[in-house]
Amino acid sequence: MQYFLTKSEPEVYSWERFLKDGKTVWDGVRNFEARGNLRAMKKGDLVLYYHSGDDKAVVGIAKVLREAYPDKTADEGDWVSVDLAPVKPIAAPVTLAAIKAEPDLAEMALVKRSRLSVARVTPAEFARVLKLGKTKL
Repeated sequence: MQYFLTKSEPEVYSWERFLKDGKTVWDGVRNFEARGNLRAMKKGDLVLYYHSGDDKAVVGIAKVLREAYPDKTADEGDWVSVDLAPVKPIAAPVTLAAIKAEPDLAEMALVKRSRLSVARVTPAEFARVLKLGKTKL
Protein backbone atom coordinates (compact mmCIF):
# COMPACT_ATOMS: atom_id res chain seq x y z
CA MET A 1 0.00 0.00 0.00
CA GLN A 2 1.24 3.45 -0.94
CA TYR A 3 -0.09 6.83 0.14
CA PHE A 4 -0.39 10.13 -1.69
CA LEU A 5 -1.91 13.59 -1.38
CA THR A 6 -3.78 15.42 -4.13
CA LYS A 7 -4.74 19.08 -4.06
CA SER A 8 -7.73 20.85 -5.49
CA GLU A 9 -9.15 24.29 -4.92
CA PRO A 10 -12.67 23.74 -3.58
CA GLU A 11 -14.13 26.16 -6.13
CA VAL A 12 -12.58 24.07 -8.91
CA TYR A 13 -13.38 20.56 -7.60
CA SER A 14 -14.51 20.28 -4.00
CA TRP A 15 -14.63 17.24 -1.78
CA GLU A 16 -18.43 17.63 -1.68
CA ARG A 17 -18.60 17.50 -5.47
CA PHE A 18 -16.26 14.49 -5.48
CA LEU A 19 -18.58 12.69 -3.03
CA LYS A 20 -21.59 13.50 -5.20
CA ASP A 21 -19.83 12.33 -8.38
CA GLY A 22 -18.63 9.09 -6.74
CA LYS A 23 -15.43 9.02 -8.79
CA THR A 24 -13.35 11.33 -10.94
CA VAL A 25 -10.56 11.49 -13.48
CA TRP A 26 -7.55 13.24 -11.93
CA ASP A 27 -6.16 15.06 -14.95
CA GLY A 28 -4.59 18.34 -15.92
CA VAL A 29 -1.37 17.83 -13.94
CA ARG A 30 1.52 19.59 -15.68
CA ASN A 31 4.43 19.15 -13.28
CA PHE A 32 7.05 16.45 -13.81
CA GLU A 33 7.36 15.41 -10.16
CA ALA A 34 3.58 15.28 -9.76
CA ARG A 35 3.35 13.25 -12.99
CA GLY A 36 5.84 10.78 -11.56
CA ASN A 37 3.69 10.47 -8.46
CA LEU A 38 0.59 9.82 -10.59
CA ARG A 39 2.50 7.14 -12.49
CA ALA A 40 3.53 5.51 -9.20
CA MET A 41 -0.08 5.13 -7.99
CA LYS A 42 -1.44 1.61 -7.94
CA LYS A 43 -5.03 0.47 -7.77
CA GLY A 44 -6.18 0.55 -4.14
CA ASP A 45 -3.58 3.07 -2.93
CA LEU A 46 -4.99 5.70 -0.59
CA VAL A 47 -4.94 9.43 -1.21
CA LEU A 48 -5.40 12.37 1.15
CA TYR A 49 -7.70 14.91 -0.50
CA TYR A 50 -6.51 18.45 0.25
CA HIS A 51 -8.42 21.67 -0.34
CA SER A 52 -5.95 24.36 -1.37
CA GLY A 53 -6.83 28.03 -1.76
CA ASP A 54 -8.55 29.60 1.23
CA ASP A 55 -9.39 26.30 3.02
CA LYS A 56 -5.89 24.77 3.19
CA ALA A 57 -6.92 21.51 4.86
CA VAL A 58 -7.01 17.76 4.33
CA VAL A 59 -10.74 17.07 4.04
CA GLY A 60 -11.06 13.50 2.80
CA ILE A 61 -9.59 10.15 1.85
CA ALA A 62 -9.78 8.74 -1.67
CA LYS A 63 -8.52 5.58 -3.34
CA VAL A 64 -7.01 4.87 -6.72
CA LEU A 65 -9.48 3.08 -9.02
CA ARG A 66 -7.44 3.10 -12.22
CA GLU A 67 -3.70 3.44 -12.65
CA ALA A 68 -2.00 5.98 -14.91
CA TYR A 69 -3.23 6.33 -18.48
CA PRO A 70 -2.84 9.11 -21.09
CA ASP A 71 -4.36 12.44 -20.05
CA LYS A 72 -6.96 13.39 -22.66
CA THR A 73 -6.68 17.08 -21.69
CA ALA A 74 -3.04 17.25 -22.80
CA ASP A 75 -2.44 18.82 -26.21
CA GLU A 76 1.16 17.61 -26.24
CA GLY A 77 3.60 15.75 -24.04
CA ASP A 78 3.47 12.55 -22.07
CA TRP A 79 0.98 13.50 -19.33
CA VAL A 80 -1.15 11.05 -17.38
CA SER A 81 -4.42 10.76 -15.47
CA VAL A 82 -5.64 8.39 -12.78
CA ASP A 83 -9.16 7.60 -11.63
CA LEU A 84 -10.00 8.25 -7.98
CA ALA A 85 -13.02 7.45 -5.79
CA PRO A 86 -13.88 8.95 -2.42
CA VAL A 87 -13.51 6.66 0.61
CA LYS A 88 -14.61 8.89 3.48
CA PRO A 89 -14.40 12.44 4.77
CA ILE A 90 -11.95 13.48 7.46
CA ALA A 91 -14.02 13.91 10.63
CA ALA A 92 -12.12 17.04 11.67
CA PRO A 93 -10.38 18.64 8.66
CA VAL A 94 -6.63 18.91 9.24
CA THR A 95 -5.44 22.40 8.40
CA LEU A 96 -2.09 23.27 6.91
CA ALA A 97 -1.33 25.20 10.11
CA ALA A 98 -1.97 22.05 12.19
CA ILE A 99 0.26 20.02 9.87
CA LYS A 100 3.06 22.58 10.08
CA ALA A 101 2.75 22.64 13.88
CA GLU A 102 3.18 18.87 14.11
CA PRO A 103 6.87 17.84 14.46
CA ASP A 104 6.14 14.38 13.02
CA LEU A 105 4.97 16.04 9.78
CA ALA A 106 7.84 18.51 9.34
CA GLU A 107 9.24 16.56 6.36
CA MET A 108 5.90 16.05 4.64
CA ALA A 109 5.92 17.09 0.96
CA LEU A 110 2.94 19.37 1.64
CA VAL A 111 5.22 21.37 3.96
CA LYS A 112 8.51 21.06 2.05
CA ARG A 113 7.21 21.41 -1.53
CA SER A 114 3.98 23.31 -1.02
CA ARG A 115 3.26 23.92 -4.71
CA LEU A 116 3.34 20.22 -5.62
CA SER A 117 -0.20 19.14 -6.58
CA VAL A 118 0.30 15.38 -6.26
CA ALA A 119 2.72 14.23 -3.56
CA ARG A 120 3.82 11.05 -1.88
CA VAL A 121 2.93 10.59 1.78
CA THR A 122 4.71 8.13 4.06
CA PRO A 123 2.66 5.56 5.98
CA ALA A 124 3.56 7.35 9.25
CA GLU A 125 2.48 10.74 7.84
CA PHE A 126 -0.78 9.27 6.58
CA ALA A 127 -1.53 7.70 9.97
CA ARG A 128 -0.67 10.94 11.80
CA VAL A 129 -2.95 13.03 9.57
CA LEU A 130 -5.79 10.58 10.19
CA LYS A 131 -5.19 10.77 13.94
CA LEU A 132 -5.18 14.58 13.84
CA GLY A 133 -8.39 14.41 11.82
CA LYS A 134 -10.04 12.03 14.30
CA THR A 135 -10.61 9.57 11.45
CA LYS A 136 -10.22 5.80 11.27
CA LEU A 137 -10.31 3.69 8.14
